[in-house]
Amino acid sequence: MRVSHRFALLVAGCLLAAGPARAEPRGVGDTACARDVLVASSMQRQAIDQLEQAGNEAADQCRVWRRHVETMRRVASVYGRCLSGAERTERLAQVQTSERDFSGMIRKQCKGL
Repeated sequence: MRVSHRFALLVAGCLLAAGPARAEPRGVGDTACARDVLVASSMQRQAIDQLEQAGNEAADQCRVWRRHVETMRRVASVYGRCLSGAERTERLAQVQTSERDFSGMIRKQCKGL
């Protein structure tokens, strides 16, 4: 297993270990945000599962990493819109850090793939 793949799994594991996000909607009775946060949390878990299942082939890893970056961007959008307080800050930082880390790995290792 390449070092970058181990790093990717470590980052993913940290995100997964943080546990699921709980909706603290900004608006009272905002059921749409509560639902959106649950969906975003599920998307985040699925993206992490896909990272763990990615093969050792560079093309496969790059494909999964690109999908992961896009998912983290969508999840960040939901967390930024729907969560508040410390949970918003923590969850948003997690997914934005993951997006930046994987974007960097894509730039370095996925040229032409």
